[in-house]
Parts: sequence; C-alpha cells; structure tokens
Amino acid sequence: MKNLTLENLTKVCGGVYFGPSDKLEQEVSSITTDSRKAEAGTLFVPIVGERVDAHKFIPQVMEAGALATLSERILENADFPYIKVESSLQAVKDIAEFYLQQLQIPVVGITGSVGKTSTKEVIASVLKEKYRTLKTQGNFNNELGLPLTVFRLRDEDEIAVLEMGISDFGEMTRLAKIARPDTCVITNIGTCHLENLGDRDGVLKAKTEIFKYLKKDGHIVLNGDDDKLCTVKEYEGIKPVFFGMESDKDIYADEIVSRGLKGMTCRIHVGEESFTTDIPMPGRHMVYNALAATAVGRIYGLTLEQIRHGIETLEAISGRFHMIETDRFLIVDDCYNANPMSMKASLDVLKDGAGRRVAILGDMGELGENEVQLHAEVGEHAAQCGIDVCICTGPLSANIAKMARKNPELIVIEEPDRDSLLSHLSDYVQTGDTILVKASHFMQFEKVVAALQEM
Repeated sequence: MKNLTLENLTKVCGGVYFGPSDKLEQEVSSITTDSRKAEAGTLFVPIVGERVDAHKFIPQVMEAGALATLSERILENADFPYIKVESSLQAVKDIAEFYLQQLQIPVVGITGSVGKTSTKEVIASVLKEKYRTLKTQGNFNNELGLPLTVFRLRDEDEIAVLEMGISDFGEMTRLAKIARPDTCVITNIGTCHLENLGDRDGVLKAKTEIFKYLKKDGHIVLNGDDDKLCTVKEYEGIKPVFFGMESDKDIYADEIVSRGLKGMTCRIHVGEESFTTDIPMPGRHMVYNALAATAVGRIYGLTLEQIRHGIETLEAISGRFHMIETDRFLIVDDCYNANPMSMKASLDVLKDGAGRRVAILGDMGELGENEVQLHAEVGEHAAQCGIDVCICTGPLSANIAKMARKNPELIVIEEPDRDSLLSHLSDYVQTGDTILVKASHFMQFEKVVAALQEM
C-alpha cells in the first residue's frame, strides 16, 4: 500500500513504535480489523468494541503472518512489531486520510437521507465506463467503515465512490476530513435520525458538513427538487449542479414511463443534448439516481453514450430492491433498511407488481419523538397506494396497521414481532404473490426473505 511503511504509520497515528528498526521501511500490504482476514504483510487494527476487545486476537494474527499490529496498550514480551496508539479507531481514521492523499485520485462523496446506496451504485456503474472505479460495499459508510473502504484502494484504481452515512452532528465533518471529496452528492433531506438531529433543518445542517473538506476546485451535485437542498446556492464560490424533474434544473428528466417492476424509462436532458435510457430498477427515485449519475459522469468527462450504458448495466444488490423470483413468488428484497420516505417509495413500486401485492413491513428506527406519527403516515400511504395485503410487524408498526385499515378493501395483518411473523408466514402468502419485504436493519427481515425463498 503506497507509502504505508511502519515508520509513516507510526507518525500518522502519533504512535510509538516497538520492534526491530529494520522493519520500519516495510510497507503493509493490507489493513484489517478482522482477525480472520490477517495474512502475510497485514497491519492489524484491534478495535475495542462493546462486547469484544480485539486485542485478544493479536497473537493469532501475528502467527498468521501479519507484519505488525496497532495496540492501545503496551504488549509485554512482544517479539513482533507493533505501534502503541491512544485509540485504534482514531488511528484507523488518521491512516485512511493519509493513504487517500498518497493515491491522488478523485473522490466522489455521497450522502443524503434516502437513496445513498442506490445512488452510489448508479454513479459507480456510470464511472466504470471510463475509469477503474472502487465503491463502498455493504454498509461500510461510517467512521470505521469508510476507512476500511479506503484501504481497499490500490494504485491501479482511478476514482473512488464513497458513501457517507451519519446519525449526529459532527460525524460528517469527521468523515469528510478522511474522504476530502472532489465531488459532493446529496440525494435528499428526509426524516432520518431525528432523535439526534431534531428536524429536517437539522438534517440539512448535518449533511452539508460534507462541504467542509470539499476540494477548492470541487463540485457539488444536489437534488434540486428537494425543498431543503434547493436553498443551497453556493459554498465558498462553488455553485451546485442541480438535478430534478423540471426543465429549470441543470440536468433534468422527462418522458418518464414506469415499466412496472422491470424498471423505468426516461429522457435525460444535459444542456442542449439529451438521451433516452432504460433504468433496470423500478421506482421514480431511480430516475433521480440516474440524474445524479449523469451529473457526475459529465463532471468526469464521460460521453452521454457512456453514461447511458452505465445506467442500463446497473446491477441490483441484496437487500436494496433486489428482485428474487422463486417457483411461487416474486420477492422484492428491500429489507436492508427503512425510513418513512423510502418505505412510501417502495410501496409505490409494489403496486405495479403482478398477482396480489403483499407488503411485509416492520418497525423503522431512529425517528425520534415523532416515530408514532411517522409510522402512521406510512399506514395512510399504504391505504391509498393500491396494494392488496399489508402485514405489519412490531410495536411501532401497529401504527401503520391502524391507519392502513382506513381502506376496508386492504387486508391488514398485525404481528407483534419477527418470530411470530415467521411462524405464521405461510398462512399469509399465496402462490403468484409479489411480496415486498422492508424494515429497519435491526428487525433482521433478511430472515423473512430467506423463509419466503424456502417455501
């Protein structure tokens, strides 16, 4: 890994090196917090968690051939190189910031309340048409996940697409300090993490902290249809590129046609030019994602044909509106996470499904003092959006069920928890159903998806 010698790592961490001096000029070949992934040349970073202190794995990591380890304490009688640091978590952030600066490649930072991951996927799919692109995988978008994503970069990579997720003030500043993005993309300002951020104005303030470490010649790409983001006129002389559904935006879409669960078709306008594209994932929100990707693609010199091909070759990922076709059902696996905006959007897409349209919904977390009302609003939407069955699981989802019952033609079922749902699930679904599965991650609804697949 470029310039990540033990000597440089010690300086970057503000640490103290213990070990043979002839090892100081050696570069580590990988960095991991997972002891099972240690191999020859690895730097191990032991994180002290709520349940496990990873320092206990240091001996086995070094036996596996790791070059060195960090440690928050003195290691008595150690016969291997290690760097004593105050905090492993802070050290891993400092190393990631330094390493990214050594690579000197453009960074696209993506944040927002809803759609960060799907937007990241479309942007990466577009950029890969011209560049060797590395993107965030899974949920590696926080103060530990972002550094681990950075450590996957290698000299041959040409651009990084980094998702950045937060739940409180100050977090985005710390993430932006690591990423130092050349381009900032914000998808929208919604009602996530209100227990810490208060209201949507608080969310806007927290998300726009991403600009604090934006490169001076950088770019800002914003959803101009969002009533909060459209108030951002400039940041230190950098004027945003706005995308949306109206012709007053810098990049906009029209001729929008839903192809049901097969995806969306639209025409995207960029200045005097335009192109028609078939987005292979359903939902109007995917048009916004394609617009964001178009804006980023143009910033980095892609042709409209390259952008179109990148959009149309997008691949779905597990838990993010992933279509699973079994002998009995079409399962829409959207269970990775949920908030009111994304749940309503998913219900709107479900209504285009074949057979009975069944929504299996679970509790949404981190919504603050208005969590009851926000769940009720999802129930009102479910009552009006044209689905056939709504199965509500968890104490908060009882509020979804209550409001969904305003539609007497909608079958509404309540379950107290996931285990109860699983025990009765076969009674609720029928061959030919299209089934949406969605809840916040803590509900572990991937078990519901697995159970449906086995039926």
